[in-house]
Amino acid sequence: MKKILLSAMIMTAMAAGAATVDVDRIDPPNWYTGLNDPSLQLMIYGKGIKGAEVTTNYPGVSIDSVVNVESANYLLVYLNVKDAQPGAMTLNFSHNGKRKAVKYELKARSMSGEQHQGFTAADVLYMLMPDRFADGNPRNGQLAGMQPYTCNRNEPSLRHGGDLKGIEQHLDYFDQLGVTALWFTPVLENNSPDENGTFSTYHGYATTDYYKVDPRFGTNDEYKQLVAQAHQHGLKVVMDMIFNHCGLYHPWLKDLPSKDWLNWPAGYQKYMQTSYKLTPVMDPYASQVDKKETLEGWFVPTMPDLNQNNPHVMTYLIQNSVWWIETVGIDGIRMDTYPYAYKQPMARWMKRLNDEYPNFNVVGETWVTEPAYTAAWQKDSPLSNDNSYLPTVMDFSFYEKLDSAKNEETDGWWKGYNRIYNSFVYDYLYKDPSHVMAFIENHDTDRFLADGKDVQALKQALALLLTVKRIPQLYYGTEVLMNGTKQVTDGNVRKDFMGGFPGDKRNCFTREGRTAQENDMFDWLSAVLHWRQHNDVIAKGTMTQFCPYGGVYVVARRYQGKKVMTVLNGTSKAATLSVNRYAEVIEGATTARDVPTGKIVDLTRDYNLAPREALILEF
Repeated sequence: MKKILLSAMIMTAMAAGAATVDVDRIDPPNWYTGLNDPSLQLMIYGKGIKGAEVTTNYPGVSIDSVVNVESANYLLVYLNVKDAQPGAMTLNFSHNGKRKAVKYELKARSMSGEQHQGFTAADVLYMLMPDRFADGNPRNGQLAGMQPYTCNRNEPSLRHGGDLKGIEQHLDYFDQLGVTALWFTPVLENNSPDENGTFSTYHGYATTDYYKVDPRFGTNDEYKQLVAQAHQHGLKVVMDMIFNHCGLYHPWLKDLPSKDWLNWPAGYQKYMQTSYKLTPVMDPYASQVDKKETLEGWFVPTMPDLNQNNPHVMTYLIQNSVWWIETVGIDGIRMDTYPYAYKQPMARWMKRLNDEYPNFNVVGETWVTEPAYTAAWQKDSPLSNDNSYLPTVMDFSFYEKLDSAKNEETDGWWKGYNRIYNSFVYDYLYKDPSHVMAFIENHDTDRFLADGKDVQALKQALALLLTVKRIPQLYYGTEVLMNGTKQVTDGNVRKDFMGGFPGDKRNCFTREGRTAQENDMFDWLSAVLHWRQHNDVIAKGTMTQFCPYGGVYVVARRYQGKKVMTVLNGTSKAATLSVNRYAEVIEGATTARDVPTGKIVDLTRDYNLAPREALILEF
């Protein structure tokens, strides 16, 4: 009798199991009430779920539509949660006699959209790569269960073991330096195997899970904790996102929801790489083939190109950005490879964020060195018939011109700082020049110092970067003279920060661990950065630039009677600052203070500048 009863129980359990609809994953994993846009797309993944009926009786929630895509294992459910209150709603799935009830949480927002304050021209962003900055938890360096990889600091293109905990442990360092915002390269899961034992996706730009921090960096909760701790230090956090492509090992690549989820989905057999030429996107005479190569080609073979023209793809990506803002409390987004994605769907994304978070900020990577191209991508630009709604763009013209100027003598016309002058003259093209991000180097360029240590050239570049009408971005390690070029590999401009890893011989996070030259650079930059904080002359002031004269380039900022003059001797010889030439700014002032050194400068007579001298005069 016991055997019969047991058999019956087993059969009942098997029947119950057979009668269950497979629901293995729902993206996003939860959602928020009180958003301006009440729509919610749920991507349901489960074997054979296509065709399932979905219902819910949660108060204030209605199902607008259920979309069956080509794959048998995906279902897209569109909800309206306008009148919903926070709580756990039940989603009921029914398919071919099988049923399943799944709890789905709607959470309350921690603040309204207007309360999210983005980065501005009053900030200085400090860009770093989590894998290369500091290892705060050595136990997560080599994890089981991931695609095959090696953590080896001797290989410049493999993982080195830096993580979020390492960043959190050095928040005091950012306070000492004086930056006000942190931009991390992507922190989301990049579960791709190493290539040939020498290359990996340590950089983070090959996403395999849009809702999960890479476990080698930490957890979602640790990311949220880091952002909260940064805020306690007065630091904003900018999240790096990529809508143009995902990683080759994203689950979508094993089971595409639909053939048009990717551009060039036959990429495995007949691969088409992007041309990397962004000009056809804006060129009024561009051929279709050129546009196609730019927009539809894959960035590299391991980064499949997403099709933002598929509205379901774009909705997924839009919601992902909203989810991270609400869940973690980031203060801004840097969008990678911006013009490689389709412009109108990206404008849809930006309009959604602008409407939801009017004080937030997003900067797009727009890598063309002509100001007219960059300006056309900015929100409300009169240069484009299609509004991008993108608030901030990156100034690659400034970077390129300065990269040439640092190796030249400033003459009377074109060379040296004339290049910078002739770049700024086109600021009339920008709808808002204070929403342009400038930089002298980043993770995709040679270090400003290349393989040398020209400290004076670096001080000039930083003096200019930190005082012109731009949002300035620094690259980690510049303050301690980190150098390198990409001649062999990108990893050479992404070296480990000295002192961030167990066993390092020196600790550049401390004064004792830095050389005298490194301390001089750190102190000089820190003085400027702390002076720049809450300085309305720099954040809000008008800007006047003077044609380089006698090899000297001068840029002035003015606000409510206060003035700053940045003076650069663009030659390797002594030069003279002819004060009468700048009388319209000096306006009778007799002395000025050089910000980084505290030196007092007499403005009643000409000043003799040392070769390549830089002054930031405040009066």
